[in-house]
Amino acid sequence: MPAEDTYTGGMRKVARVVLLDPEDRILLLHGHEPDDVSDDWWFTPGGGVEGDETRAQAALRELAEETGITEVELGPVLWRRTCSFPFAGRRWDQDEWYYLARTAEARDVVPGAGGLTELERRSVAGARWWTCQELSQAHETVYPTRLAELLRRLLDEGPPAGPVTLDTEIV
Repeated sequence: MPAEDTYTGGMRKVARVVLLDPEDRILLLHGHEPDDVSDDWWFTPGGGVEGDETRAQAALRELAEETGITEVELGPVLWRRTCSFPFAGRRWDQDEWYYLARTAEARDVVPGAGGLTELERRSVAGARWWTCQELSQAHETVYPTRLAELLRRLLDEGPPAGPVTLDTEIV
């Protein structure tokens, strides 16, 4: 899901966070089309790189803005993905990097605790900690689409030696 509403096209550099709590649950945000709450999905926190910040800096900033969570240990890049999707009346083309992060406590998350953009305020409906089993049994739309399988592999085998390139997703 786009973090800013200033995106004007081209390939957008994005940093996302696979945030795990001490019980290995993953935090996902619940989003929807701004004008259609029935068109909804779950996604990892994150968003576009701003100015001269690194992707790691963007990941931490976006996590804080979207969830209010700042006490995390940022780990390696797990996955890279190129995607293209319609959202808020335009097409978004993104080059996404997914960082592993851990938090010492799983607390209730109120989206926007650190400040959402106007577009995010209209399109982020909630947040939830998911177990791998819950994620694998979910009937909701989740991005990236293979997240349950990817999380299971991460928990069973640990982080990959280098970033894994995921299949391109075009919606």
